Amino acid sequence: QVQLVESGGGLVQPGGSLRLSCAASGSIFSIYVWGWYRQAPGKQRELVAGIIGSGNPSYSDNVKGRFTLSRYNANNTVSLQMNSLKPEDTAIYYCQMNERGHTYWGQGTQVTVAS
Repeated sequence: QVQLVESGGGLVQPGGSLRLSCAASGSIFSIYVWGWYRQAPGKQRELVAGIIGSGNPSYSDNVKGRFTLSRYNANNTVSLQMNSLKPEDTAIYYCQMNERGHTYWGQGTQVTVAS
């Protein structure tokens, strides 16, 4: 059984930074795709950053230049460094990964940007 555990959410002032982490555990052979999604109240879940294989990360336009996704293959983890946070970044953030054709989701971590 594969599990994803996220950490690092919290309350931060506008302009501040947070770093989210997601660790995968269980029967894992090779993680192919990592993604960070978020869902704000009343809105659909959206992809904010992702990486496929050994390629470069890609970002949605509304976080490009502020968020950085990093993957660490040695310990099956991925992080999302979020800088210059804005109130509109407030959401529950989920990590997702695809491994051998199966998609897994983390439980979500709340990020609140408010003064």
